[in-house]
Amino acid sequence: MDHIAGYETWLAQEKRAAANTLSSYLRDVRQFSVWLEDVGISLVDVTQSEVREYARYLERHGKSNATVVRSVASLKSFYGYLLTVRAVPVNPAKGFKPNRVERRLPAILTNREVDLFLEQPDVSDPKGCRDKAMLELLYATGIRVSELISLDLQDVNLSANFLRCRGRNKERVVPLYKAAVKALSAYVNEVRPQLLEDPGETALFVNMNGERMSRQGFWKIVKHYQDKAGIKKEITPHTLRHSFAAHLLENGADLKSIQEMLGHADISATQIYTQVVNQHLRDVYSRAHPRA
Repeated sequence: MDHIAGYETWLAQEKRAAANTLSSYLRDVRQFSVWLEDVGISLVDVTQSEVREYARYLERHGKSNATVVRSVASLKSFYGYLLTVRAVPVNPAKGFKPNRVERRLPAILTNREVDLFLEQPDVSDPKGCRDKAMLELLYATGIRVSELISLDLQDVNLSANFLRCRGRNKERVVPLYKAAVKALSAYVNEVRPQLLEDPGETALFVNMNGERMSRQGFWKIVKHYQDKAGIKKEITPHTLRHSFAAHLLENGADLKSIQEMLGHADISATQIYTQVVNQHLRDVYSRAHPRA
């Protein structure tokens, strides 16, 4: 019996796992399966000893603590499934705790780096005009990339300068600054109609084939403009989300308002930006004070 295929079906149908979760769990389990083949042990004969040794193997090969913790969590889920179908007598990953993950502060861009990054798209070109609108919108609102690509045309109110976003917990309304409204207006009125293949397409942002923008497609756009700007920091869509929150906090916004705009269920997730801002100010002080 193909236990991994059964697990995939169970995750998708019984647990209704999100696509990203499904992909991540399956990747981790398949990598573990390959390692087991090398050591000559079958999936159903694994004990906690093998789980522990696999975690050490990942550490020796330079994997981060976060990767090791995630891999063990994936194995715990997989063996939980095998336990329910009685393929194993116990869950060998249950009770095993890998090294604790050190929580790193999220990386943010400086104001100058944000300006430089957002200046890169050539708005005289249809693709550049669309890209400019996407990047401005992301930094203007701090929404997640999954939320960005899920936006429909009707979710944006350009005359009232806000967008309506359906996040993980509930729908929220986020304001837009003037430059974002300008970039969006140019895209919506002049470029989007040119790109559409199907007049009934509801997606706000579409690719050059007129179909809804994908997560992978948008990641490539971000990387392209990072390279074009010559910014050495690693920039991801989440970097702009982090920068949005940190810059608001630096300029006097309160944590509760930032929490609502980010769509955090718990304010503790938002409080990390206080540490980010404090660290940023310490770095500025160290570089700029003549006696520091």
